[in-house]
Amino acid sequence: MSFQNNKAIAPLLSRREAAEFLGIKEGTLTIWHTNDRYPLPVIKVGRLARYRREDLERFLDQRTTSHAPQQQEA
Repeated sequence: MSFQNNKAIAPLLSRREAAEFLGIKEGTLTIWHTNDRYPLPVIKVGRLARYRREDLERFLDQRTTSHAPQQQEA
């Protein structure tokens, strides 16, 4: 049986690669997943955690602000 798909399948990133992409420590990413700190999708492959790059990009986009709120002067 062969697998045929017209869409290219993006490679999954390891936890180390995902942490590097996000600019955080690998342990921080592990803690986020363990404590459900952020809704960052994780794909479990056996005992390994894998991440889609598009999920990481969406995660960053959702946390991006255009500017800091301005304080009013009294």
